[in-house]
Amino acid sequence: MAIIASYFAGEAYGLLGPQMAATIIEDNAPYDCIVIAVAREDDKGLLKKALIDYFGQQRPVIGFSTLCGREDLFSFAKELKDEGAITILGGPQADVDYLGEKGWQDYPHRFQGLSANFTFSLHGPAEQIIHLLKHLDGGLQQDAPGLLYVRRDGALRQNPEKVWEEKFLEKVRWNNIYRVKEGGLVPLRIAAGQVLQQIGCPYAARQKWVKIDYPAFLTQKDARKVKLLVRGCSFCDVAVDKGFFGELDIETVMRQIRCLPETEDGSKIPFELVNENPLPGLARLLGEIRDREIRVSQIDLILRADWFLRAAEMLREALRMARSMGIRILLAAVGFESFDDEILCNLNKGLSVETNLQAVHLMRQLKDEFPSEWGYSRVEGATHGFIHPTPWDTAQRWANIQEVLLQNHLLDDLLPDHSTPLIIHHASGLGDWIREVEGSEGVEFKRYGSIIGWWQGEGSTDSPPPEGPLGTSGFFP
Repeated sequence: MAIIASYFAGEAYGLLGPQMAATIIEDNAPYDCIVIAVAREDDKGLLKKALIDYFGQQRPVIGFSTLCGREDLFSFAKELKDEGAITILGGPQADVDYLGEKGWQDYPHRFQGLSANFTFSLHGPAEQIIHLLKHLDGGLQQDAPGLLYVRRDGALRQNPEKVWEEKFLEKVRWNNIYRVKEGGLVPLRIAAGQVLQQIGCPYAARQKWVKIDYPAFLTQKDARKVKLLVRGCSFCDVAVDKGFFGELDIETVMRQIRCLPETEDGSKIPFELVNENPLPGLARLLGEIRDREIRVSQIDLILRADWFLRAAEMLREALRMARSMGIRILLAAVGFESFDDEILCNLNKGLSVETNLQAVHLMRQLKDEFPSEWGYSRVEGATHGFIHPTPWDTAQRWANIQEVLLQNHLLDDLLPDHSTPLIIHHASGLGDWIREVEGSEGVEFKRYGSIIGWWQGEGSTDSPPPEGPLGTSGFFP
């Protein structure tokens, strides 16, 4: 088996979800399994040839995961399926992307789903695939947990998912990932990994009624709003997909850390700690690493600005420990998203511009206190979230944002060279918002696969937003 996943050319990071899934498959099913990291610019002809060489005379069984809405990979999966391969859609949003956008049967312009592109879809814990792989020819798909497929009568069937089991989350083979080159598949030596400590996001557990503004280009004199029940940030499809399942046991986390590759000096490669609220338990994690005599070089964190502020003293305690252990803590990403209160409200971030600016002040202050142990800036490898453009942009609003950026010197050390355009996945809270706008205004926004093209308002172009790790350019002075 092979698992194809989206990737950015020239990078050397691991893919925790696909690589853990490949490990689970090899350990529990009669299959070898590798991960193939595919960038948008990769030659699909070379990829197909590499797959033919890899499978030989065996029937191709090809999973697809972490696709990031890429239509080229959707099309490639359909091509392989039409040629006889078994194609399986997994990873985030696998169920809603297979089923299609809400109401697409009544609105032909909406995303119609990927049931024609994939033989099966599998949503939820990766170990659910074990049953499917053991019974691919046995006609027992109706018993496979988390499986979605088209029955012989043309109806879609969706089996209930199983719950997460930590025993499947203890181990990752990090040497099972490849890139496609002229000569075939080439092993990718990764320089940064991930360790799963928390499944989902605590903020996604909170449901809240919010009022989201109409797009600025549709608003005339009256400021109209759409009232929605939203879980987590309104743009976050992962909040809808995973919700919040809690933290893993410390033993599970430590086993994952032991699986990480080592650098030449014997230290584990830098890793992102997958935990949306890691600071309350960070000192304990460092203590476990110290007591078990595991050499760790760097831990990357991703945080909300408000949770960062609340746990400042916990972080200082952890940084003092990191100093004694020779470990660097990098605040790799804070989801600022905007420096306009109205846009933050529409994104349901649950915080204000003032909160974001207080977090910036604390980040810089900690650098003075812990210059060797703490990193937060762009030059140190951080990529903080800043979303622009959005549907609510006006000339005055953008001028106000620029003033905040300049007054607080955010372009000096903090924000990336390019902003990220707002991406609206059809199953996110903003997907519901834009469908309400379409129904009320009698407009239709173009779909680009699973993504809704909200930017097609007055003066916009008929093209998707630029794709890349940092998004669009040209929005900074």
